Amino acid sequence: MRLGINLGYWGAGMDADNLEVAREADRLGYAVCWAAEAYGSDAPTVLSWVAAQTERIDIGSAIFQIPARTPTMTAMTAATLDSLSGGRFRLGLGVSGPQVSEGWYGVKFDKPLARTREYVDIVRKAMSRERVTHDGDHWTLPLPGGPGKPIKLTVHPVRERIPLYIAAIGPKNLEQTGEIADGALVVFFAPEHAEETTLGALRAGRAKVGKDLDGFDLAPTVPMAVGDDVGALADLFRPYTALYVGGMGSAKQNFYNKLAQRMGYEKAAAEIQEKYLSGDKEGAAAAVPRELIDSTALLGPVERIADRMQAYADAGVTTLSLAPAGFTLDERIASLRAGVTALERAGLA
Repeated sequence: MRLGINLGYWGAGMDADNLEVAREADRLGYAVCWAAEAYGSDAPTVLSWVAAQTERIDIGSAIFQIPARTPTMTAMTAATLDSLSGGRFRLGLGVSGPQVSEGWYGVKFDKPLARTREYVDIVRKAMSRERVTHDGDHWTLPLPGGPGKPIKLTVHPVRERIPLYIAAIGPKNLEQTGEIADGALVVFFAPEHAEETTLGALRAGRAKVGKDLDGFDLAPTVPMAVGDDVGALADLFRPYTALYVGGMGSAKQNFYNKLAQRMGYEKAAAEIQEKYLSGDKEGAAAAVPRELIDSTALLGPVERIADRMQAYADAGVTTLSLAPAGFTLDERIASLRAGVTALERAGLA
């Protein structure tokens, strides 16, 4: 199992610190540094900045939002980043959510699975440098009856196949991800619930194409906080968990809320969502079960974190991407180093 670091979003006033975190992760031998985007900082610019100032660590999009770019634009960006970084780019894709897709990009959030499948098909064609043609429900290339013609990418990626990941939560999305992607980007991953929430669906998708999970990169992002008081550390992540389980979506469509339900927290998930959507964010945070946070994060002294890392490895995780808590650079760097120490103590390095 390898370690990754997830920088999340940029532009919150800690960009210089984020860059130093990426550099330290590079020095410590972390496998990949991920950057996110929603409706603030964009991931390609951040990844270019990080790639230019690191040497070995992979750079990955977690995620490029599918409604934000045409598939051929994504292929161009991926090929360019792979070339500029010397073959260190990992392409993570996701459909985002209905609020962002329709409210920010003006793209209808309909048939996300079919849209993702078509998108991946076009991206793969373009990155393989074959002339791109596609006739689907969401994209047609080239447009019929006009001057367009099949075109191929002029940039040569460093590698023949750039690793492609999909951010997946629901069972159908996970199954499709196992079928069409090289890896899965997941959140709120609990080793104790791995089979029913994640692995079963991924395995079913792999089986559709005659494969198993060997060589498939399961890459959860896991919050991490080091210290002796596990309860106090868990409380650090209450607002984060409440935001996703309660407010990331609508009352009818919240993928994270449904995930919490599949993990056995039906009553709590309903309470968190009701409070959050009514404006009671503090009440929503207070309603998050400590067990939910503890099972989906790395909390406590290094020895306890090492034990949890072993549980993640036993559950099939191949890249464990950390999201260290901390308001200062020193705290975040200390967490990075503790992650390496814990991995070594678990015998997983």
